[in-house]
Amino acid sequence: MGNQVDKMKLSHLSYAEVPTVDPNGLDTEEDPRIGVSYIFSTDDEEPEGENSNVDGADKEHRTATEQKHYDKRNEVECAVYHLEECIYEKSVKTAAMEIYSPENLLNKCKAGDLVEFVTTGQYPHWAVYVGDFQVVHLHRAEIKNSFLTDASQGRRCRIVNELYKFKALSAEMVVQNAMEQVGAKDGELSWRNSECFAAWCRFGKREFKMGGEIRIGKQPYRLKILMSDKQSHMLEFQCLEDLIMEKRRQDQVGRTSVDQELIAQWSNNSTDCSVIQ
Repeated sequence: MGNQVDKMKLSHLSYAEVPTVDPNGLDTEEDPRIGVSYIFSTDDEEPEGENSNVDGADKEHRTATEQKHYDKRNEVECAVYHLEECIYEKSVKTAAMEIYSPENLLNKCKAGDLVEFVTTGQYPHWAVYVGDFQVVHLHRAEIKNSFLTDASQGRRCRIVNELYKFKALSAEMVVQNAMEQVGAKDGELSWRNSECFAAWCRFGKREFKMGGEIRIGKQPYRLKILMSDKQSHMLEFQCLEDLIMEKRRQDQVGRTSVDQELIAQWSNNSTDCSVIQ
């Protein structure tokens, strides 16, 4: 399959290479822009460790004291726009963003729900709840069917059906989409990370797949980052998949680091302007 990437992932190089726009959404440039620069690297694979088994071989669930740390205050708040339409929005202040232990979340899950596992310093991990305490998820270049408590690997979790604003498929179709992919691996995969796979299962949009959109011309996608001091910053992308890669990188490094990166970039830009003058 020509537009698939075997065991290779993309990540963003630096903010200096991301086209930016006016925070108010005004864009006066008419010429096509160059796309975001990327390099091949890993995305959301957790570090190997003694608790990395999610296939059910290790049935001992973590106790509350063993659960991984997650600081909600360091979560990046953002919104995603396609042209002028908001297609994704995350605010940690909403009740829907509350996190739970895997055992408690099972009491809230329904078949077809999207589940996000979170812990500080790691990429968020997404899965589709398919019923009977099980999820389907992309883990280490393979689509797996695991118990939710095993897939959590000690992370806290939440239901994230409302983050993307697309119309969801029926619960039966979401589960069918997920289960039909179980066992796919490596070059058979059409998704670069767990979020793209889970979102594709729920919404069925090709934009979540590798090569689902052509990267030419002007960037129609914008990532609005809400900073700690209530300011915001816009980044532009040619396709949704690339934008998700950068959004996930920000989730992994956390709000404090993202703020520092943006402040440093603004300082560099101010220095460059002073030199030019």
